[in-house]
Amino acid sequence: MVEQKAARLDRVFRALADPTRREMLRSLSLQERTVGELAEPFQISLAAASKHVKTLERAGLVRRAVHGRTHYCRLNAKPLSNAYDWLSFYERFWNERLDALEELLRHPDKE
Repeated sequence: MVEQKAARLDRVFRALADPTRREMLRSLSLQERTVGELAEPFQISLAAASKHVKTLERAGLVRRAVHGRTHYCRLNAKPLSNAYDWLSFYERFWNERLDALEELLRHPDKE
């Protein structure tokens, strides 16, 4: 069970590692889009866009529906919440460091 969760999280972070895929997700957060519409801003081929979409699908971030020859994609945000939960654990460490920096900047003469 733990290994499955780790593997799913790995796929999400792997998918998010690419700026093209992150922008595709941002676009899908606004509305459902075809693979062609997702490819358009990047001037990439439909085959390249489809590979990106497949990576997003494997991570569970995108769901695809096929109507005739047209592939429609929509965002599935649930895996993003799992990634957020994982990152949130480390937020306290960031906050502690930022609080210490703020204190140093407010009182530079203090040791």
